[in-house]
Amino acid sequence: MQLNSLGFPRIGRRRELKFALEQYWRGEISQQALLEQGQRLRRQHWLWQAEAGVEQLPVGDFAFYDQVLALAATLNVIPERHRDGDAIDLDTLFRVARGRAPTGKSAAAAEMTKYFNTNYHYLVPELHRDQQFAIAWEQLFDEVEEVKALGYDPKPCLLGPLSFLYLSKTQGEPFDKLSLLPALLHTYGELLARFKAQGVAWVQIEEPILAVDLDRDWQQAFAPAYEALSQAAPKLLLTSYYGSIAHHSALVAALPVAGLHLDLVSAPEQLDDFLPLLQSGQVLSAGVINGRNVWAADLDLLAKRLAPVADALGERLWLGSSCSLLHSPVDLDVETTLAPELRQQLAFAKQKLHELNELQQLLQTPASEPARAIIERCKARREARRLAADSAVARRIAALSQADFERDSEFVVRQQQQQAKLRLPLLPTTTIGSFPQTAAIRSLRNRWRKGELAEAEYRHQLQQVTRDSISRQLKLGLDVLVHGEAERNDMVEYFGEQLAGVGFTKNGWVQSYGSRCVKPPLIYGDVSRPRPMTVEWAEFAQSLTDKPVKGMLTGPVTLLHWSFAREDISRETICTQLALAIRDEVADLEAAGIGIIQIDEPAFREGLPLRRDQWQHYLDWAVASFKLSAACVRDETQIHTHMCYSEFNDTIAAIAAMDADVITIETSRSAMELLGAFEAFDYPNEIGPGVYDIHSPNIPDVAAMVALVERAAQRIPLRQLWINPDCGLKTRSWDEVEPALRNMVAAGRELRRRCPLPA
Repeated sequence: MQLNSLGFPRIGRRRELKFALEQYWRGEISQQALLEQGQRLRRQHWLWQAEAGVEQLPVGDFAFYDQVLALAATLNVIPERHRDGDAIDLDTLFRVARGRAPTGKSAAAAEMTKYFNTNYHYLVPELHRDQQFAIAWEQLFDEVEEVKALGYDPKPCLLGPLSFLYLSKTQGEPFDKLSLLPALLHTYGELLARFKAQGVAWVQIEEPILAVDLDRDWQQAFAPAYEALSQAAPKLLLTSYYGSIAHHSALVAALPVAGLHLDLVSAPEQLDDFLPLLQSGQVLSAGVINGRNVWAADLDLLAKRLAPVADALGERLWLGSSCSLLHSPVDLDVETTLAPELRQQLAFAKQKLHELNELQQLLQTPASEPARAIIERCKARREARRLAADSAVARRIAALSQADFERDSEFVVRQQQQQAKLRLPLLPTTTIGSFPQTAAIRSLRNRWRKGELAEAEYRHQLQQVTRDSISRQLKLGLDVLVHGEAERNDMVEYFGEQLAGVGFTKNGWVQSYGSRCVKPPLIYGDVSRPRPMTVEWAEFAQSLTDKPVKGMLTGPVTLLHWSFAREDISRETICTQLALAIRDEVADLEAAGIGIIQIDEPAFREGLPLRRDQWQHYLDWAVASFKLSAACVRDETQIHTHMCYSEFNDTIAAIAAMDADVITIETSRSAMELLGAFEAFDYPNEIGPGVYDIHSPNIPDVAAMVALVERAAQRIPLRQLWINPDCGLKTRSWDEVEPALRNMVAAGRELRRRCPLPA
């Protein structure tokens, strides 16, 4: 009974990869030093997995920016604008991802979007009608040799050809992506042959698109594709995750693969669907340890459920996590300050591997002393998990009525009252919320957290930073200002730290994209807001100017999705609790004189189930939670929301139902392509399509921004448009931000000159 690791986090338990990447981009270390740091991390992570009993160590889960981008480089799918000669090197990948690298010319970065229903962002491969595939990047093969040199068996992890095509976008003249499948399969065949020549026994070939609804052409492509791949290849472990693939059970059961991995955390019921369909000798990898949450597993209950399967399959049953552990923090061992009662409930990536080992013990030697100790520990943990409910929160939810979810008037009425109060020009300019988190700000926060800086002095220093942010915006000429969020470490963590029922780690970092890591809160109990969280800072910033300053909040849906939420009650209930907490903050901001309040929901689309027949239930409660958080304000108070790096076509009606007065969205990387959904739907409210790609250090010029807004104006009435960046600016430097915003304001003035309308 093997233990199956689908992949391990690559950032390091203290974010070593993040810091090395950023040092390299700043020119502080050489590329060789960066490569050596990557090698050290891979070695450590492989050794941890081997120590836990994993026999075949995953290869291909490590990437210096994104594993989909690394595969695109392997297949020679690199846009011409990012190439610097024929060869592909590490800087080529960074030019694709960031638009800039220490070598080569800068160019517009590739589009980045969410990987299925996760908060991980991947770089979207760009395909042309005459696309040629070839093996052009050797990292996968090099890492196979690294594992062999350590004395272990490598298991390459490879995104399958159909999922690669599905996640890609076509460029130039429209064509059917599936027309490229024969050429792509030829190169995949070469990849698999190379692995076999290296002595690889198994390849984990991942087809996550099996969890979504596929049309007939995509379904029919699987059988011939895998018939071709199975010829003289290593054994293939067809791997799915993030949802059930039972709706494709007949298709999957007929594929010539040696093994099948099922996500039995998100869809435990599919085990019963596939057990009778297993082919003779076929391995079943049971993904029973949650790769996307941090709560320790009930191993005794899992063993009881899997015991009949183990009896039936014997060594053909593998035990694994539901998906790659990429979505988990690295190591609980470095959390030395957690309360013991919370710590005992947790398992990070390294600990999840040991959970697999313990589950194996329970199945193979259930009567042994170690097995009995595991069972007692699981029972004690479940008992400790029975937290007392907050009766006040329960009573408040029970008392809600439909009126609590609706604004007083329709948007057209609110719009008139808001314009009369705010007196904004045509095409108002604003930013999304955050300004650069400089080294000085981070140092200030660290000194305060360590007790080296008194509370009063810390607040005084942050007030000076806020003064500076307001002053810079006034000089730039922005129409609607923000306070800059200098006091915030992260848009979710900051709020979670101030909510009851929420806990935090010090090193529970998870990669979001590239070097960007987040530290999700731990929602362990009923959530409420003991006191105001942002009012003091918004009120102070507004006192510095007559121009409107937005109150900045993170919405309930995003707080839920970007946290590690408890699993003993529904996510809908947790989201309602969060909505009530944000509603209290919205009411206090309005009472303090804040006329524009932005409730960010970048994770709204991310939470959408992969199967269409499950969408409506999710959308109903997600929309209701947002409306509950915002509906307490008067008509004259303008509610904004922000969404980024998502496709909107499928959810545009739900986004409209949220009834935000203004929505700002990411569109610059897609050259306003995402606005097609808003045009076709005839979106009724106001929209700020992003014109500045904040994930690239490149500074857009005035003409480029004007062209983007003009393209937007072809789809959206001018009266409805705002001008803003794609997202918050905390990761950029002021040297980049100020010229970019200066150009953005100039673009707004140029457009008003060209298209004058009455105020």
